[in-house]
Amino acid sequence: MTTAIIITLCTLLLVAYVFALTSAKTKIPSVLLLLILGWGIKQATIFLNIDLPDFNPALPVIATIGLVLIVLEGSLELKVDKSKMGLILKSFLGALFPIIILTFAIAYGFHYVGGYELRSCFINAIPFCIISSAIAIPSAVNLDKKAKEFVIYESSLSDIIGVLVFNFVLYNEVYEATTFLNFGLQILLILVISLVATIGLSMLLARIEHHVKFVPIILLVVLLYTVLKIYHLPGLIFILLFGLFVGHLDKLKNLAVIGRLIAYDPSKEVEMFTVLTIEGTFLIRSLFFLVFGYLLETSELFDATTAIWAVGMVALFMFVRIIQLAVSRLPIAPLLFVAPRGLITILLFLYITPENSIATVNNSLIIQVIVLTVLVMTFGMMFSKSEKGEEEASVQEEKLVEENLADKKPN
Repeated sequence: MTTAIIITLCTLLLVAYVFALTSAKTKIPSVLLLLILGWGIKQATIFLNIDLPDFNPALPVIATIGLVLIVLEGSLELKVDKSKMGLILKSFLGALFPIIILTFAIAYGFHYVGGYELRSCFINAIPFCIISSAIAIPSAVNLDKKAKEFVIYESSLSDIIGVLVFNFVLYNEVYEATTFLNFGLQILLILVISLVATIGLSMLLARIEHHVKFVPIILLVVLLYTVLKIYHLPGLIFILLFGLFVGHLDKLKNLAVIGRLIAYDPSKEVEMFTVLTIEGTFLIRSLFFLVFGYLLETSELFDATTAIWAVGMVALFMFVRIIQLAVSRLPIAPLLFVAPRGLITILLFLYITPENSIATVNNSLIIQVIVLTVLVMTFGMMFSKSEKGEEEASVQEEKLVEENLADKKPN
């Protein structure tokens, strides 16, 4: 039995790697293929009458670790300088305002149609309004550099802002001046903790001489995020700041304070840490969507009673996103389609207690919204022009022109 599990797991992860390799050519997000693969395995086990353990308890654990690694991977890849401040601002506003607008629209829809208590409607609406960085970031492989950076910033900030808003509504029953004051103090506290923890972890990264040095740091990052979550503090802010700090350690080392803490050039360690994070993220993300696909129930996927809500919500997502991109003066296609829901949506719904849940929002609606947004992204990317391909072609054309001019110059 153990041998069979090891063979199956290794085979599935290798198939996931093939999906990742081919997604750039097929424009089909590997996440969609993983969901289909996981669902297909479930049907095969039913047909062959194979009993497997219940994977439901493992899903939130994998989702939490995956969220940390995905945000960390995205922040490590981002390069911040003055020339990118406009893009960062657009990404922030693009993450903030759609969450606010969509949350109010969906919450009041739940309230007026179902007659549910308004606070519960807001709690159940917020997870639907957050873009999943777990799906958006790897799916941005076909976009040009600027669009890819926008997707990474926007989806990472959407995760962070969404979790902040969700926790604020979930853990506060009364909204007074003191409520907002306490919330502000929490943000200030997490910034101080993030600064101290980031500098400390960066020192470890640069100074540990033992041959095992990167895994302990990643474990400390996950541990600190989990502890912060226990106290309802926005740990994703820490993850984002830590990733940005480490990713720019070579430049920050020139500062007097940072230079004293880090004795030598850390670029090699940062590069190795980034590679390890990327590969670890691939494993956890692939495992999560395989398990999630396995747990999909066909009856929930094709539930007609929630399909109207799901289609209406996805249409509203697209409408608001068109306005957002137009106001930000960003290309409508293919960015319009890169706004999937996924891991963070599932994770937040797991935190909703029975007294705050509403009948309209069930597994069927959650699954349908996630699958529909992934399908919209898939077909949108497939039928949009490959901006990355055009960019590469333009670069190649410029190189050919330069070579021809060089050949024509007299010796």
